[in-house]
Amino acid sequence: MPPTILIAEDYDDNRELLRLLLAGANYDVREARNGRECLELAREDPPDLIMVDLSMPGLDGWEVFRELKANSSTAHIPCVAVTAHADHDRARALQSGFSDFVGKPFRTEELLLTVARWVSKKSVTKDQSNPR
Repeated sequence: MPPTILIAEDYDDNRELLRLLLAGANYDVREARNGRECLELAREDPPDLIMVDLSMPGLDGWEVFRELKANSSTAHIPCVAVTAHADHDRARALQSGFSDFVGKPFRTEELLLTVARWVSKKSVTKDQSNPR
């Protein structure tokens, strides 16, 4: 079964682009249109990685991240911050505890390398916690 990536992005075009790039790399992709939907999907069926837009209206990516990390069923999931404000948000996102950061516009190679890095780290951790 391919790793599951949950995308939280309010702009349809950006969400669709992320879905196409990740599905093309053989990831199982789930989509959330806003912060609340992201939290619900993550709690119902925790993905292997969450990519969250920091600038969503309503419940923004910063608050989504805080709520994910405060919940024992989602705290372990790596989260990648996604933003068009790379200069401003990169350091803050990493200092806040996000696993990684991807800027918009997306660079396909960077995006896929970032996702692969965190999905593989998670599977190594999962393998170590479940010896056969």
